Amino acid sequence: MSAATFSSLCFSRGCFWKDEAKNSPRVMKGSGKVKISSIRGSATLPTKSLQVEDGKTQKSEKQVRIGLLGASGYTGAEIVRLLANHPYFGITLMTADRKAGQSIGSVFPHLISQDLPTMVAVKDADFSNVDAVFCCLPHGTTQEIIKGLPKSLKIVDLSADFRLRDVSEYEEWYGQPHIAPDLQKEAVYGLTEISREDIKNARLVANPGCYPTSIQLPLVPLIQANLIQYRNIIIDAKSGVSGAGRGAKEANLYSEIAEGIYSYGVTRHRHVPEIEQGLTDVASSKIRGMQSTIYVEMAPGVTIEDLCQQLKISYEHEEFVKLLEKGVVPRTHNVRGSNYCLMNVFPDRIPGRAIIISVIDNLVKGASGQALQNLNIMLGFPENTGLLYQPLFP
Repeated sequence: MSAATFSSLCFSRGCFWKDEAKNSPRVMKGSGKVKISSIRGSATLPTKSLQVEDGKTQKSEKQVRIGLLGASGYTGAEIVRLLANHPYFGITLMTADRKAGQSIGSVFPHLISQDLPTMVAVKDADFSNVDAVFCCLPHGTTQEIIKGLPKSLKIVDLSADFRLRDVSEYEEWYGQPHIAPDLQKEAVYGLTEISREDIKNARLVANPGCYPTSIQLPLVPLIQANLIQYRNIIIDAKSGVSGAGRGAKEANLYSEIAEGIYSYGVTRHRHVPEIEQGLTDVASSKIRGMQSTIYVEMAPGVTIEDLCQQLKISYEHEEFVKLLEKGVVPRTHNVRGSNYCLMNVFPDRIPGRAIIISVIDNLVKGASGQALQNLNIMLGFPENTGLLYQPLFP
């Protein structure tokens, strides 16, 4: 197949994505029962619960005890924000090596209302009061830490450390050997709408990156249906600068970023093998690629209407992926702060080609929101629990 190209650009908060759907809720089965109240009503669920006392006031019970590793980064902060309205998940452990001993409110003032455990260093973390973990640590550090966690824990890893099935490919792209190859064999790639059944029974889920999420959601159904050619797929993706993390970097200073846009990772962006892996799986043929406006060549006899119809069929029952009406251009403004993906298909001026645009919030559907969606599935809860925040506008 011909090689496609992939480049990436720094922009504001959102990535390009698409479509919304509706899932039927499921209730987790268990022996003991307790009625848990939530802003959406009530549900009867198992009794393994967390009760927190604050003076004379007993806070609402949370059934699943959550450990948050890397709480001082942007994705960690988003997990805290999303879990604030989750009726069943309560945070009992937070780590942040450089912020150990501090409260979440001192690190992120917008979260000052959240009464959560003081952050500790990972080496001092006690997992005896934890049922599941969100790991928001940088790539290269996660493998060793997850390798040492209790085997009873459900884990969603937001780093890139378990996304690539081929450990030699990980070493090629990330510049260091994979130190947990046995765990890699166990890891399930967590593109929720595509891999839901595998995620249900997983212990360790590798949460996708924002570019691979926004790119694969539109392309996977079209490749599966043989509606587009595998060659000459060109993806022009723009991510919010928050996707680069919270670390101090000269290239991410306001004066370096503001009032402009720039390419980075040209020819060697680390999401390239992740995207290739996902598209190759559905194509049953090696797809080299990627340069998220997506330019594709349609298969002979295929029309724009065929592409739209396939995406409509693929996502009509999904909660968070929406195909917009004909002619409506997806905008990052319309997904900001939410777990939604909006997408649409347009005819190219070149006959036989199409342009697909998809938008997401890079920190929500592109990171923490999809991570929460995955953990909901892993633990048997309705996957939209805690994720029904509407987009922030303007």
